[in-house]
Amino acid sequence: MSKTPDAAFKKLIDIINTLMGENGCPWDVVQTRESLKPYLVEEVYETLEALDGNNPEEIKDELGDLLYQILFHSKISENRKEFDITQVIDNLAEKMVRRHPHVFEEASADTPDAVIDQWEHIKISEKANKDHKSVLDSVPKHLPSLARAQKLTKKAAKHGFDWQEIQDVFAKLDEEIAEFKEAVLSDKDGNIADELGDILFVLVNIARHKKIDAEEALRGTNNKFIERFQYIETKVEKSGKTLKDTSLEEMERYWQEAKTK
Repeated sequence: MSKTPDAAFKKLIDIINTLMGENGCPWDVVQTRESLKPYLVEEVYETLEALDGNNPEEIKDELGDLLYQILFHSKISENRKEFDITQVIDNLAEKMVRRHPHVFEEASADTPDAVIDQWEHIKISEKANKDHKSVLDSVPKHLPSLARAQKLTKKAAKHGFDWQEIQDVFAKLDEEIAEFKEAVLSDKDGNIADELGDILFVLVNIARHKKIDAEEALRGTNNKFIERFQYIETKVEKSGKTLKDTSLEEMERYWQEAKTK
């Protein structure tokens, strides 16, 4: 018979208390918020990779590693007499109820977009008494650049700063590509990176208009590139050559083969 969630969670709490206790693991007991940051980021990306692979066992494993990071940070805070994991959970539960009045109260939100609008409105009202200088302040600074750009433009668009028609965004893209091309051809190194950034930013806006997650789209393309390039590597190896000995034309032929597969 499987454990109840309460029993499984208590066992995990006991383990982390032991590891970070007086006679615990020498590595665990010296960790800090700063030292754990790289591991937290790593676990998030490994979880995303598992989700991309859609393998339940890998997803289960990576979600566990991600959960452990949350418990680790909570235990550090508990040792600093700030808060513990119970307070983290209670705070989350209260927030979820508060931000879903259409479920737990009498408010109405009949579509996913309406739910998101309501969520943002509640979130803004919650932060009204905090130091708030801009509507963009709530967008995390450490997000991957594509994801952050999409959230920044979405926030600005909610306050009326947006193109009305998708054709207008494409006109802006054409303008930015022309400026980028001019910078490259005139060899203005100082402008090339700036102009490339402008192109990417406009592409993110197009993705937002079409309700596409730009970060997910690029991750999908990265995975597709890996699969096709590995196909090229396999074909080249079977031919008895190396990549350096293979012409670009031959590799392109293998690439086209990979696309059909």
